[in-house]
Amino acid sequence: MTRVALQIEPQWGFSYEEVATIAAATEAADWDALWLSDHLLWSPDAVDRNCYEAWTLLAALAAATTTLRLGTLVTCNSYRHPSLLAKMAAGIDAMSGGRVDFGIGAGWKQEEYRAYGYDFPGVGVRQRQMSEAIDVTRLLWTEPYADYSGEHYRLERAVCAPKPVQSPMPIWVGGHGDNLLRIVAEKGDGWNMVFGRTLDQLRDRHAVLDRHCEEVGRDPASVRRSVFLFTALADTPAEIEALADDLGHRLGDGAERLLEAGKAAGVVGSADQIASALAHHLDVGFDGLHLLLPYGHEIDQIEGFTTDVLPTLGRG
Repeated sequence: MTRVALQIEPQWGFSYEEVATIAAATEAADWDALWLSDHLLWSPDAVDRNCYEAWTLLAALAAATTTLRLGTLVTCNSYRHPSLLAKMAAGIDAMSGGRVDFGIGAGWKQEEYRAYGYDFPGVGVRQRQMSEAIDVTRLLWTEPYADYSGEHYRLERAVCAPKPVQSPMPIWVGGHGDNLLRIVAEKGDGWNMVFGRTLDQLRDRHAVLDRHCEEVGRDPASVRRSVFLFTALADTPAEIEALADDLGHRLGDGAERLLEAGKAAGVVGSADQIASALAHHLDVGFDGLHLLLPYGHEIDQIEGFTTDVLPTLGRG
């Protein structure tokens, strides 16, 4: 059965009350999960725009929900030492009764690194740091004491208590490069693919991941796979234009990129059009959908997707 998650971007400016309301609607609609992006600011001049820290917000949502799985697409490894992050995630998994999906990535938003004083090494270094972080995380979740000596991180008899309720707690790796997909094959339980790629490009990424799995002696089918898409229900060109105007007002230049990516993927339009396009993405090899909905229109869009789109994709 297809897994469907709602994606929220806290950097867009949500209040906590808005996020909690959206989470309640998502849970009531029987979606599988709600995931958050991990950012520290929308832009350097966005001084009046909320941007809740992702794991703090997940802790609050763990108490406010009962069935939704909760995750990150994806945590920036650079922003927290992996030993602390592992302990945070284990605690939230315990508080939520075992509902956390641990998403991690190598990081990319350089203006955040600069603003908050984090070093921004090359992508190869960031990926190696992330790979070590996954090792550190698994040790802390599974061993009474964690000892680790790597190129970037070191632990000496570190303790993580409580342990996660889930054993194992799934680790999802986000990204698309060849080296990153090697890390997925070696260490990930799941893979998140970002939007903005054609179906042929997505097929290629699946093939690369499959090849890496075979090279490390792993069954490619053991890796869960989800795709992240900006999507919007709008029945007419006039409705799409009105939506574009509203998002432009709310998000500025970032709105146009989202809409263009959604249109290119065929997931901005009528329910029938979106259902067909999502089915094509599933046929490529994904078994999960992470849907980012228009800012400020989440409740109505959740209702529309639940009624008119999701039942065609193997969900009730």
